[in-house]
Amino acid sequence: MEFAGRKIFRGDRVIWIVLLLLSLLSLLIVYSSTGALAYRQASGNTLYYLIRQMFFLAAGFGLMLLMVNVIPVKIYSMLANLLLYISIALLLVAVGLKLTGMSRGSGRTLGLGIITFQPAELAKISLIIFTAKVLGRKQKTKGDLFKAFKRIILFTAIVCGLIFISDFSTSALLFATIMTMMFIGRIPLKYLLLVVAFGIGMVVAIYLVADFVPGSPARVQTIKGRIDRFIHGDPNSEKGITQADYAKLAIYEGGILGKGPGHSDVSNYMAAAYNDFIFAIIVEEYGLIIGAGVIFLYLIFLFRGVLIVRRATRTFPAFLVTGLTLLLVFQAMINIGVSSGTLPVTGQPLPWVSLGGTSMLFTSIAFGCILSVSHQNQVNREIQKQPVQVNAPDEDYEMEK
Repeated sequence: MEFAGRKIFRGDRVIWIVLLLLSLLSLLIVYSSTGALAYRQASGNTLYYLIRQMFFLAAGFGLMLLMVNVIPVKIYSMLANLLLYISIALLLVAVGLKLTGMSRGSGRTLGLGIITFQPAELAKISLIIFTAKVLGRKQKTKGDLFKAFKRIILFTAIVCGLIFISDFSTSALLFATIMTMMFIGRIPLKYLLLVVAFGIGMVVAIYLVADFVPGSPARVQTIKGRIDRFIHGDPNSEKGITQADYAKLAIYEGGILGKGPGHSDVSNYMAAAYNDFIFAIIVEEYGLIIGAGVIFLYLIFLFRGVLIVRRATRTFPAFLVTGLTLLLVFQAMINIGVSSGTLPVTGQPLPWVSLGGTSMLFTSIAFGCILSVSHQNQVNREIQKQPVQVNAPDEDYEMEK
């Protein structure tokens, strides 16, 4: 059984263990935090969202196993451009539906028949794969690096700009990930600083002119409002009714050891207890010790990602793991920072823990890529360990002699 498991669960075993532990935590906390949601949307069936989460976790593991055991890493490089173009097309469709009033809500989701998903999830992975491919091929000269910078920043501006219209936090997260990838990829710092300065200037300009431009988009007002609430505080905080207040209350009530599994009270009053503020509910039920353990699991994942990058023998897999690892760790730290009140309120779920649907499948694709590169590294090391065989003398030649 152990041998069969090793053949199926290929790649970094520590990452597999981290994923299993996070999956167990996800099932426990999603079941606990979706009680009120079940009564609002599932006719009081408290098992509905637990079963739903189990289904997507199982589908995610199946997708990762398929990627590790069947799909070669080089396929991702071959599909990089196509995936990026498809992502841009889907983002344009989502934005168009939103602007024309044909799509309700924030415009983040796109319906494709029986399923709905967020095009930004596909765009995040596609842009990282594309960036890894460009950086991997343009490393020889300063001219190559400048060409790589121009191409990456062009598509980053397009993708992040389209995502920005409906989801500022995801746009900023992806932008920060790509900038870090380029820094690691030896892109000159002066180029990166110019881009960062431009990005900060754009956000400041949006903040300053939001109230003076008549009919400014709702998303612009949302960004300004979040910045105001973070700097000056939320006026509703005086009444103690904001989501951030509930999150702080959950952490306070959890203390060191927590109130016990299923004993969360705050989750009944929070609209996003099972998603954006799920870390606060973890601390409320299991305490700061388990909360610190969750942070430690993501740090272990970061450390293993660094090891996989160091062991990679090719540039594309190394940059691919770099980008995807940074994306997942940044997202986790943002969720934890928002739950603890150290960062402005944003809409970033805790990777592999928060209640999810198709977004969890895209997260599993990111983990699958990382595990695939890890498995490729292991195969390369085994090949290097094999002794070089010297060809035996030709028997026919010996007989003629």
